[in-house]
Amino acid sequence: MVVTGASRGIGAATARLAGERGYAVCVNYVQNEDAANSVVGAITEKGGRAIAVPADVASEAEVMRLFESADRELGPLTALVNNAGILETGMRLDEMEGGRFNRVFATNITGSFLCAREAVRRMSTRRGGKGGAIVNLSSIAACLGGPNEYIDYAASKGAIDTMTIGLAKEVADEGIRVNAVRPGLIYTDIHASGGFPDRVDKLKDTGVPMKRGGYPEEVARAILWLLSDEASYTTGSFIDVAGGR
Repeated sequence: MVVTGASRGIGAATARLAGERGYAVCVNYVQNEDAANSVVGAITEKGGRAIAVPADVASEAEVMRLFESADRELGPLTALVNNAGILETGMRLDEMEGGRFNRVFATNITGSFLCAREAVRRMSTRRGGKGGAIVNLSSIAACLGGPNEYIDYAASKGAIDTMTIGLAKEVADEGIRVNAVRPGLIYTDIHASGGFPDRVDKLKDTGVPMKRGGYPEEVARAILWLLSDEASYTTGSFIDVAGGR
């Protein structure tokens, strides 16, 4: 399994759970090598196999190197979790500068497309592969729009929803299932990147029917279910892990 953006948050929780369930895991990261190595250590301490590989998913060359490293060190790919994503400081659209769109879309959209492409090239029975599964990380923001905060981020996740549906149909008869998870207000470090480290606690009582924030492990369990044989007849589908939002 390749998990992008796996040094923290949902990606790290997914990588750890995947290791517990028998996957050999490629833990992708961009900058925080220590955090990525900590995830690898948590997997190997329990008898699993894992490697940490630095790569910016917005770069085609680095994505190709990421998958080549996983091939070489872990063997044939059977699962991809397209988790890497960024957001920038929360603000209205009319306050945003153009470079921001390029950065957010390059990681959140182009990065997911590049990684999915490399996964399909390896897993498709049409190309000699043995099949597999892809789970894309969308967001409940794709449904809500992210007004006054992250319209660009929400739009990027809307693109992931569309890609999930289209790719699922494209490779459905090639042994590959493609699904997505839409997390809601989850306790992760990404909120600090947007300038609101306490965002979950501020919004949980008014914005979440369950009146609490979610945890990365709760999202990871949905991801692992979609990757598992228990979801063998599920493709082009979405699981909202958002407390009822």
